[in-house]
Amino acid sequence: MKNIVVTGGTSGIGLALARICRDRGDNVLVIAPDPAKGERFIEESENKGAGKRVFFIPADLSLVGENERVIDEIGDTFTTVDALVLCARFFRSYRRVTAEGFEHNFALYYLSRFLLSHGLVEPMRRAGAAAILNVAGPGVAAGRIHWDDLELEHGYNGWEAMFQGGKLNNLLGVSWAAAHGGQGVGYVLQFPGGTRTGLAGEFDPETAAQVEQMKQGATKSAEDSAGPLVDVIDNPPAEPLTALWEDRPISLDDGSFDAEDAARLHRLTEKLLSRR
Repeated sequence: MKNIVVTGGTSGIGLALARICRDRGDNVLVIAPDPAKGERFIEESENKGAGKRVFFIPADLSLVGENERVIDEIGDTFTTVDALVLCARFFRSYRRVTAEGFEHNFALYYLSRFLLSHGLVEPMRRAGAAAILNVAGPGVAAGRIHWDDLELEHGYNGWEAMFQGGKLNNLLGVSWAAAHGGQGVGYVLQFPGGTRTGLAGEFDPETAAQVEQMKQGATKSAEDSAGPLVDVIDNPPAEPLTALWEDRPISLDDGSFDAEDAARLHRLTEKLLSRR
């Protein structure tokens, strides 16, 4: 029996993974912003006789303060964490700033994963052999990092924000492994492939049509996409950092995993967080 934490765990791939782990006997804690969806997952689990092994934390992970609260609540629930699965993401065609002053996509897709990855090191280290699964797009060719405008204040574009988020998470994996590698926790950047559930988000008409076309062209269900994630949970890699496209390894020699860029991003992130 493992202790599994899943962000974005009430819809899409996150929900599919949470159900698989629950149904096989694991303890599962899901984090998502909608209390109604969380309550439905809890009720479903109780109907299956798994209510005592399933937990829900409602939280808006685009807020730094909410991430800090969630880290504390996870620690109150689990003394050890075998897998942290980071699925929460929300596409926005139009730029939005959170109540704490951060661009929403940057805050949810990158800052939250930074905070949770670093904040849960201790309970994961205690688990012995654990894995952080950052469900993103490692090694993607599209997009670039806007070093002088990380929050895309000038010329925001939803696709650019998403692609940059993938690049930022690549570097997060590199800097996390440099700081915490060798403690029995493997950091895994994993793209599950195109899935029929598509992207969650608020779209302009053109983007909505693109997303619908992507969903129609996808061949895999959320359950299919969750399968490779379960494999990693069951067999955490010994390496400090691994990048996978579905279940196929990606070379870390790619420029997306540059160590100097990773260190630079880490410093910038700490500076941004210090302003709060």
